[in-house]
Parts: sequence; C-alpha cells; structure tokens
Amino acid sequence: MNESRRSNLPMNAKHCNSFLTRLALFSLLPTLVLAQSSAAERTLFQSINHERKGHHLRALHWDEALASAARKHAREMANRRALEHTFPGEPTLPSRATKAGARFISISENIARAASPSIAHKEFMNSPNHKANILDSEIDSVGIGAGQHGKEWFVVEDFSKAKK
Repeated sequence: MNESRRSNLPMNAKHCNSFLTRLALFSLLPTLVLAQSSAAERTLFQSINHERKGHHLRALHWDEALASAARKHAREMANRRALEHTFPGEPTLPSRATKAGARFISISENIARAASPSIAHKEFMNSPNHKANILDSEIDSVGIGAGQHGKEWFVVEDFSKAKK
C-alpha cells in the first residue's frame, strides 16, 4: 500500500506542475498573441494606446480575431494596390470580423495607404473621422493588419466594443 502511495505522489506532482505551467501560459496568452503580430502592427497598437492615454482613455485590448480579419483585408488591398473598405464581391467589415471569430457589439475600421506605418498613424490622427475611431471611448478592442507592397504600406485598424 505504501508503494502505491509513493507512485501516486510523483504523478500528482507532475499533474500539479503541468497545471501550473498551463496557468502561467494562459496568463501570458495576450502577450504571446501580440508577439505573433508584425513589428509594424505592434508599433501601430502602441501608437493608438499612446494617443488614448494622452486623452485619458483606457488602453485597448489586442483582439487576434480582429487582427486576422484586418491582416486579410490589408493583404487584399496590397494585392489590388487599392484602398477600399469593401471590394466588390468581398464581405462587409462585420461579416469579415465575424468569420474571423470576433464577437462584438459595434465595429469600425480605419484604412490607409502610406509610405510607412508611422506616417499612416499620423494621417489617421490628422483626419477627424479616423481620429474619432481611435479615440472612441466606447470601444475596448483593436486588431491591426499591415502589409507592404513595394514601398507602400497598407494598414487596416479594426476597432470594436467586444461582446462579453
């Protein structure tokens, strides 16, 4: 009987260690997901939250489903070398985001074609409608896609108020 208890102890310790490892990884998930984004996307995300902080607004959370939809649309714009919220035959923004797995109450989008992601951000902040999307106090999430074609960058920022 003592032998079976001894053999169970390492197994319990192993399960406990495995649980703690999974718990630690789960707590890092938002950081790990954001780490999968491109440097341009991370820079835009930081710029958005910097602007919001300057206006005493809470920081936005990264939403990987929104980012997936934004990346796909940024690639489509880069491939077509055109700037459109919706191309003929392409699903609308809410449909693209839902298909990517985003759950939201409201959604909006900024798109840009610029020489760099930082120039795209400056253009957004100099445009009243784009700036309003960035500084909307009702939104809580963002996903960003940035793709390059030659020397041009195509940027998509999808904002949402997430459905809980």
